[in-house]
Amino acid sequence: MRQQAQAVVIGGGVIGCSILYHLTKLGWSDVVLLERDELTSGSTWHAAANIHGLHDSTNISRIQHYTMNLYKELEEETGQSCGIFQPGSLYLAQTEEREHQLKLQAAKAKLYGMNFYEVSIEEAKKLNPMVNYDGIRCVMFEPDGGNVDPSGVTNGYAVGARNRGAEIHRFTPVTATEAQEDGTWIVKTPKGDIATPWVINAAGLWGREVAALAGIELPLQPTEHQYLVTETMADVEQSAARLPSVSDRDGEYYLRQEGNGLLVGAYERDMKFWAEEGTPLDFAHDLFPDDLERIEENMMSAIERVPAVADAGIKRVINGPMIWSPDSNVLMGPVPELPGYFCCNGIIPGFSQSGGMGLMAAQWVIEGETEYDMFAWDMARFDTWASKAFTKARVQDQYAHRFAIHFPNEERGAGRPARTRPIYDVQTKMGAVFGLNAGWEHPLWFAAEPGATDTNGFTRQNWWAPVGEECKTLRAAAGIIDISNFAKYRCKGPDAESWLNAVFANNMPRSIGRSCLTPLISKRGGIAGDFTVICVAEDEFWVVGSGMAERYHKRFFADVPLPEGTLFESKTVEMCGFNVAGPKSRELLQRLTNTSLATGDFPFMRSAWLDIAGVRALALRVSFTGDLGWELHCETQDQAKLYEALLSAGQDLGARPVGSRALMSLRIEKGYGSWSREYSPEYWPQEVGLERLCKLEKDFLNKSAAVANLEKPAREELVILHLADADVTASNADATGGEPIFKDGVGIGRVTSGAYGYTVGMSLALGFVKGATAGDEVDVMVLGKPHKARILAEPPFDAGGKILRG
Repeated sequence: MRQQAQAVVIGGGVIGCSILYHLTKLGWSDVVLLERDELTSGSTWHAAANIHGLHDSTNISRIQHYTMNLYKELEEETGQSCGIFQPGSLYLAQTEEREHQLKLQAAKAKLYGMNFYEVSIEEAKKLNPMVNYDGIRCVMFEPDGGNVDPSGVTNGYAVGARNRGAEIHRFTPVTATEAQEDGTWIVKTPKGDIATPWVINAAGLWGREVAALAGIELPLQPTEHQYLVTETMADVEQSAARLPSVSDRDGEYYLRQEGNGLLVGAYERDMKFWAEEGTPLDFAHDLFPDDLERIEENMMSAIERVPAVADAGIKRVINGPMIWSPDSNVLMGPVPELPGYFCCNGIIPGFSQSGGMGLMAAQWVIEGETEYDMFAWDMARFDTWASKAFTKARVQDQYAHRFAIHFPNEERGAGRPARTRPIYDVQTKMGAVFGLNAGWEHPLWFAAEPGATDTNGFTRQNWWAPVGEECKTLRAAAGIIDISNFAKYRCKGPDAESWLNAVFANNMPRSIGRSCLTPLISKRGGIAGDFTVICVAEDEFWVVGSGMAERYHKRFFADVPLPEGTLFESKTVEMCGFNVAGPKSRELLQRLTNTSLATGDFPFMRSAWLDIAGVRALALRVSFTGDLGWELHCETQDQAKLYEALLSAGQDLGARPVGSRALMSLRIEKGYGSWSREYSPEYWPQEVGLERLCKLEKDFLNKSAAVANLEKPAREELVILHLADADVTASNADATGGEPIFKDGVGIGRVTSGAYGYTVGMSLALGFVKGATAGDEVDVMVLGKPHKARILAEPPFDAGGKILRG
């Protein structure tokens, strides 16, 4: 066994072997995989191994399509059979909401050149005559859908990796992972130790235990999961061709051909946890006792849809473990606090994602970043706030609602609240309906009475009208928005300015009271984040950024060594904030402070520490609403006092609390981009209008990548669109993000954010397009159907910035 390696992969399931294979495919041959038992032990060997391409997330769809196409290439390359069956998959919609979801996915498939389209009921009957199509509203067909052999795929990856120089050691448990002072690792095993710059935890059911060796606690929880295989069925045996699988998610089961019978699986509401205190180390190719009563309701739905199942005998039942994250997505990426430690844990649709997941992991390790924005998979989306209780509650919800539609703007309540601020109870009594952001509860909107909850769907919901009232109040008078979930940092020391200049692309403000907006550049020269930096003293700066990306951004900050004697610390927990905005915001705040807030004394983008109603607050003349306004940041212990003072001072002015859904609408009216939507590592500075904030006369993090991109023409342009009133009224729906954009039947882009602009009377969307300019008419595929839209030359609210700077 090697004593040194470029990377050590821990875990010999399908994901570990895929990562090993892709590391070698990208050029690393000095890599090792360690497996405590036999390859495929744990969850891999008993997986149903279905493969499908479409996902609500466009980038995950891309990854799944890569995976589906890879298996045949893997067979040709290695000579190892992957047991590929691709008779296609039928997706059934019983409800209007499911029809909306499938038609939107079909529109995305057309935009990205993926094979997924609608077929008639008559066509569906020919493809799979065993299905009862009564009550089905629409059927989509994915010709490449099917299944593979779990062991064959895993061994295919293993053979391919070995052929390129990788070593695989079975029956070699890892007993310790020890971090070294130089940032490398020692991986200890009974067969010897390996020194390596990269430890990759792909240990599947043992992901928690392997992480714990390095002092990491991952939010993961295993469950039981059952499927059954029938005896030979005459209809299957006599079929001229292999039958397409059936995805009837409204019925909460899945079904496909297995031999001359059918495999039927379910995610039952009466789910069952397993190994809550840790996965047994002696568990390998083991199963649990059958418990078919738990999935009886799901089986009845399958029988109703495929009546022949009722008369089929059961050949075998598979009841095995799966391990879940709180949102059922993988926990992937370098641990921000531990250089050289990479996680890839909590994978559910492993055989639909294994190839793409291996590729993304290999790109991240070797090249420093994935080609796609994979924040939805980034382990940094969770932090220590994702406790065991939170994880268990969320996993239960995810399992029991595995096939439920994840609607736009949907906020699930399981495991909450995880983190609250001092005014949480006050806001609750005021009718606040909360969302989750980096573990924090924050108001989405305010209902007329306490106790209201969201309804969910693709069309306008119960919050649509109340959010409109909040927007109109702010534009007419003033709104008070809780922005405590923003990330806040303090940088202090003699080299604070020089360090920040080395991190961020823009020049840092040099005078006290000045501030700037700045991008953070990613490894590939895209937008890793957007920040506001405020100079509060000669040697002290405050930085405000995206709260949901705080742990993600740790990796970038760590890439620039902090000078001795200079401090950079998060103040997100210790500080809270409010945005007071609207034409009467100055009058409201002036009642609470002796400092002049007149434009001449406190112009746009200036800041100062103020005494506001007896509370010391950092006030910044800026507002994400695009209106006149100030951000106020105070100590958490003073939040309640400041909130009470703001509400009281604004009462006779008509001011009111405003939630984040209204903020979404208001910022789109102004054409402002938002991180993870318009700002992403995938987008270059000139594509999002941030090129002027990249100061190429100085050095900054990942400058060479930014320069290389800036020397190229923009691949696409960020635009604002006005959706036709008649189409929006007819569908009762606005764009929300992800909808494809077509021009003359040709796909030219996609929506990144959408909302109704209540104060400008327009249904609006921000999105990226190519080959189209202001004034052009396009089709935006809201609900998967064309909605006429026009590209606007400028934002409909305060395009010249007179109100913002007034």
